[in-house]
Amino acid sequence: MTFTVAIVGRPNVGKSTLFNRLAGRRLAIVNDAPGVTRDRREASASIADLKFTVIDTAGLEDATGDTLEARMREQTEMALGDADVALLLIDARAGLTPVDEHFAHWLRRMKTPVILCLNKCEAGAGQAGLLEAYSLGLGDPVPLSAEHGEGLGGLYDALRPYSDRYSDRAAEAGAGDDEGEDEGRPLQLAIVGRPNVGKSTLVNRLLGEERMLTGPEPGVTRDAIAVEWEVGGRRIRLVDTAGLRRKARITETVEGLSATDSLRAIRFAQVVALVLEAETGLEKQDLTIARTVIEEGRAPVIVLNKWDRVKDRAMALKRVEDRLRTSLPQVRGIPVIPCSALKGGGMSRLLPAVLKTYDIWNRRIPTAGLNEWLRHATEAHPPPLARGRRVKLRYITQAKTRPPTFIVFASLPDALPDAYSRYLVNGLREDFNLPGIPIRLIMRKGDNPYA
Repeated sequence: MTFTVAIVGRPNVGKSTLFNRLAGRRLAIVNDAPGVTRDRREASASIADLKFTVIDTAGLEDATGDTLEARMREQTEMALGDADVALLLIDARAGLTPVDEHFAHWLRRMKTPVILCLNKCEAGAGQAGLLEAYSLGLGDPVPLSAEHGEGLGGLYDALRPYSDRYSDRAAEAGAGDDEGEDEGRPLQLAIVGRPNVGKSTLVNRLLGEERMLTGPEPGVTRDAIAVEWEVGGRRIRLVDTAGLRRKARITETVEGLSATDSLRAIRFAQVVALVLEAETGLEKQDLTIARTVIEEGRAPVIVLNKWDRVKDRAMALKRVEDRLRTSLPQVRGIPVIPCSALKGGGMSRLLPAVLKTYDIWNRRIPTAGLNEWLRHATEAHPPPLARGRRVKLRYITQAKTRPPTFIVFASLPDALPDAYSRYLVNGLREDFNLPGIPIRLIMRKGDNPYA
C-alpha cells in the first residue's frame, strides 16, 4: 500500500511532464498547448526507494457554472480530496503569476498538505521565480526540472515524511497484512468509439461515480484514462479513450496524439467495447475501428448506447446485426448490447457479455478433438488440387489463446486458397463455439521424414 500525491497548478506549467517522469514512462499526453490534460490520471510512481501513487490533474482555472473548465476544476478538487499530499507546480522561468498566488491561497484553505515545486529550473534557470515563491507562505520551494529529471532528490526529501506517516497509519490499522491479496492481473477492458458517443458516461455508470469528465462538447476526453475496479470478486482495468475520427479530419496535433493514445489502448486491451450511437448504428468509422480491434486480435463487444432515444428498437438492432454480418463476416457472432449509459437501462447485460467474450477469447481446445474435427472437415469438403496433386492436411494443433491461434500442417501450405482457410475457420468457430472473436489460422509445411 502507498500514499497518494496529486500534481496541481495552472495550465502549461509541466504537470504532465512531471507525472510521466515520476511514473517512469510516457502515460500522459504532453504538448505546448495549454489545457491538454482534462481528466485526472493515476499511476504508480517512485523516486529511488520511495513508492507512491501519483495523480495528474487538469490546469487550475477560476471557472464556475457548467462550463468545461468548471467541470475540469471539480475533477481536480476530487483528486485533492483523495490525495495525502499535493504538489503545487509553478513555472520558475515565468515567475510568480497572480493565478499562482490565487490558487496557492485556495490550497492553503484545504486539508491536504501542499509542497511547493518550481519547474523548469534546469541549469540554474528560474532563480528569480524561486525567490518570489517564498512569498506564498508554503515553506521552502523545491526546484526541479521535470523534463530533464533534475531536482528529484529534493522532491524525495520533501515527500519522505508523508511516506513514513502513511506507513505508520497503515501499520496501526493492520493494512500491511495484504500478502493474501490476489496478485493476478486484472481484465483489461478498453472503451472506444467515435467522439461524443458516451464513452466517459458509460465508464462513470460502470464505476458508480463521476470519475471521468463528461459534457455535451465533442472530444472532452483526450488521454486514455485507466481505472482499476472490482466487481463480483473480478478485477477489471477500465480504459476510457479519446474519440477516434477519420485521419483526414484530424488537423490538430493534440487530437493526433489522443488518437495514437487510443490505438495504443486497443493494442494493450483484452476486451474492447466499441460504443455506438444507437440511432445512427454502424457507420464507416465504426467499422474501421472494429477492423482495427480484430486485426490486433482483441475480443470485441458492440455497445449500442443512447438506447432510450431509439423509437423503433427492433429495426435499429436488426440494422446493426445485418451490417455486422455483411461487413465483418470474419468474426461472426459479436455480442451487441443495447443500453443507456445516462439512464442506466440495459447496463446489467454489459459486464456478463464482456466476461463471456473474454472466456471465449481464452479458450483452449484439446489436440485430439481438433484432429478428429479436421478429419471430418476434410472428408466433408476435401482440399482442392494444386500442381496436379491433392493438398493434404495432416495435423492441427492450437498454438496459443488470446486470440485462439491454430497451426495446420499441410503438404502444400502455400497452395491452399484463402477460401478453404475461411472454410476451416468458420468450421472451428461453429463446431467449437467460438463466436464473435478473431481466430488465427496458420498453414505450415509438415516435416518430411525421408528428407
